Amino acid sequence: MTSSPPRPQPLAGIRVLDLSRVLAGPWASQILGDLGADVVKVERPGNGDDTRAWGPPYLKDADGQPTRESAYFLCTNRNKRSITVDMASPEGQQQLQQLAAKADIVLENFKTGGLQQYGLDYASLNAINPRLIYCSITGFGQSGPYASRPGYDFLIQAMGGLMSITGVPDDEAGAGPQKVGVALTDILTGLYATIGILAALQERNRSGLGQHIDTALLDVQVATLANQASNYLVGGMVPRRMGNAHPSIVPYQTFPTADSDMILAVGNDGQFARFCTVAGRPEWAQDERFATNPQRVRHRAELIPLLRQTTVMRSTAEWVSALEQADVPCGPVNRLDQVFADPQVQARGIQVDLPHPLGTVATVASPVRLSATPVQYRMAPPLLGQHTEEVLRDWLQTDHPEKAIA
Repeated sequence: MTSSPPRPQPLAGIRVLDLSRVLAGPWASQILGDLGADVVKVERPGNGDDTRAWGPPYLKDADGQPTRESAYFLCTNRNKRSITVDMASPEGQQQLQQLAAKADIVLENFKTGGLQQYGLDYASLNAINPRLIYCSITGFGQSGPYASRPGYDFLIQAMGGLMSITGVPDDEAGAGPQKVGVALTDILTGLYATIGILAALQERNRSGLGQHIDTALLDVQVATLANQASNYLVGGMVPRRMGNAHPSIVPYQTFPTADSDMILAVGNDGQFARFCTVAGRPEWAQDERFATNPQRVRHRAELIPLLRQTTVMRSTAEWVSALEQADVPCGPVNRLDQVFADPQVQARGIQVDLPHPLGTVATVASPVRLSATPVQYRMAPPLLGQHTEEVLRDWLQTDHPEKAIA
């Protein structure tokens, strides 16, 4: 019995011309690269993507010396080839148009209308390649009164409402709006851009034509407010900052322990009853104030201090061990060194070390686990312009990059 040959990756044969930089666009193109697409990252001669300079820390070479490759750039540019092009020159514009004619996808995050002067906007490239899927990522979208404004993750977290529900409550010390500890709006926008691109690829299989995808950070931020937005739209209530507490579930927050903090994430009344048994306070589950989740939400101010007085009596490890046996969701609040040392994280192979021209680079694995066509880690994040000549040979069958690429 002969085994079947391995199936190609889902996006094998798809060509992506990536004109984006920083995070949202590169996050999308890295996902496409992880799924097998040939992603060509276009960078400015000399400096490249802005994030190449966003350090320290920087990658260390084989001798342990820091290089010019920033950790920020490395986090979002795996499985790509880098070319340098002077977009401001007529020769560079012609070269990019030629590459776009061979591409399936163009990804860009310039200001609205910013690429028109270079002949690299959707209308111009669609005329060259009607099958082209062109994804634009901007702060505020291609329409509306804010369309011409630049948009940054921090700004959008504030304008889109996320910071109004993140941080210490107004009646406690340290109150005030807080941004999330990672550029989450950029990441989510990259994910939505990827979803739109995959949908457009599927539609092109039917129609034979590409289309323009208009993705805005503000749209994504408001959309991903999820239950908080729904609470406002349905109930007319403006959500407030609650620290680590949940507006609709109690207890569902951090609690102090004898040596640190833990998360208690009680999602139903049965879990709460089992917690009370482990805590040695089974009567709480019978108390009419706490027996059901709506009542616990209503009497939050009475219940939470009681829980805190109890959780400080044991260590985090003791609580986690006891509550896991009782099937009550809980866990520690880990630092990143603890995250990467966690046996579950290690068992899942979350850290992937890739050979790099300057040594070895550690990256975080893709969370997409496909049984038949898994993600392949083909290339470490590239050096600036590392693949210029190679890409021209592959895409344009030319050996003369000096004519148009600096």
